[in-house]
Amino acid sequence: MLKLTKVHHIAIICSDYERSKEFYTDVLGFTIVREVFREEKNSWKLDLALNGQYVIELFSFPDPPARVSMPEACGLRHLAFETDDVAAAIIHLAERGVVAELIRTDEFTGKKFTFFSDPDGLPVELYER
Repeated sequence: MLKLTKVHHIAIICSDYERSKEFYTDVLGFTIVREVFREEKNSWKLDLALNGQYVIELFSFPDPPARVSMPEACGLRHLAFETDDVAAAIIHLAERGVVAELIRTDEFTGKKFTFFSDPDGLPVELYER
């Protein structure tokens, strides 16, 4: 039996490296673990952590094609992060110019959640603990 222990990281390719770097660090609060420029690929690679846990690899590549988010397409649907207070998180996002959807309640768990988009339109969910 394959014994996976955890999700190691999530890789995201962005269209505007500086804009996405600011979004994931200043807006969402990830911390930078390592940032390198890979000259041979003309590409940045930014390793980001959440509460000390390595979570996201943010890549830039010259002229990446857009990924379809709406209508929903086959493949990875969205990223979801846990928060203690969805309403407070929405206020934090709004203060930084990020518009979130109205708060919904999960019909199976009774937990609150919302969605918003990263700078490239990647759906991100906040789910209340």
